[in-house]
Amino acid sequence: MSPRREGVLREMGLAPIWRLRSATVEAAGEAALPESVAASVPVEPGVRQMDEGALQTAPDPRPTRPLRPDSARDAATAPRPESARAPLHPATAPAHAADPARIARIATLGWDELEADIRACQACRLCERRKQAVPGVGDRRADWMLVGEGPGSEEDQRGEPFVGPAGKLLDAMLAAIGLKRGEGVYIANAVKCRPPHNRTPEADEIATCLPYLARQIELVRPRLLVALGRPAAHALLNTEISIGASRGKIFHYADTPVVVTYHPAYLLRNQADKAKAWEDLCFARRVMQGSGGDA
Repeated sequence: MSPRREGVLREMGLAPIWRLRSATVEAAGEAALPESVAASVPVEPGVRQMDEGALQTAPDPRPTRPLRPDSARDAATAPRPESARAPLHPATAPAHAADPARIARIATLGWDELEADIRACQACRLCERRKQAVPGVGDRRADWMLVGEGPGSEEDQRGEPFVGPAGKLLDAMLAAIGLKRGEGVYIANAVKCRPPHNRTPEADEIATCLPYLARQIELVRPRLLVALGRPAAHALLNTEISIGASRGKIFHYADTPVVVTYHPAYLLRNQADKAKAWEDLCFARRVMQGSGGDA
């Protein structure tokens, strides 16, 4: 294992429990859970523990975006679970959030206009106590788009998502699979203003902010969406889900694959689940490489 990768895994809190399986894995720079540790990490029924020992880290040829299965074999690797309903498009948002004129206007905005509109937004109660709205950050033509819950106190101060302790962990998680903030990665939140006391965003707040997220997805056109936590999954999938029961499965927002995992802030409070988050990242990379499938 390279010193850099060892440092990244240590930052994620995983370095003491990972070992290399073989010389082949060492050449690839991948880490794997020892059987004794893997057995101690419970996995929910129906969710497969991924053996990532053979996963290569060498750059893979990127197919033309977006990723759309075009054969029976590809379709088999990206099934739509019955639990994944159609995404919550702005047109189907709850009535109290559905302002057709506002939705239609947002759907036409370019990047600069969109971010200015987000920063000036007063469409829901979250604007009342924010210091500033937090549009998003990163590569505007990214293959990976990560969607979190909402800004925290540091994000509210600085106007950028994931800049506090959770952001530091997220950067380490990305580095562990060879990614970097701003390089092929775009990061946004389900709601753009900080909920008071960092509470979970309510359904109407998510629905009101959804036209902004929908437009960001339309502009980025990512090959993969990663939902970080339950509110983000709710925004993308238009359904309440359990993160534990949804891990290792491919959902869809329109025709874009969605992978669900834990929010970094949750992982800071629940260190034992960092190993599961690592499995989810490896699974997400397999989906990007075209070899992912339903667990």
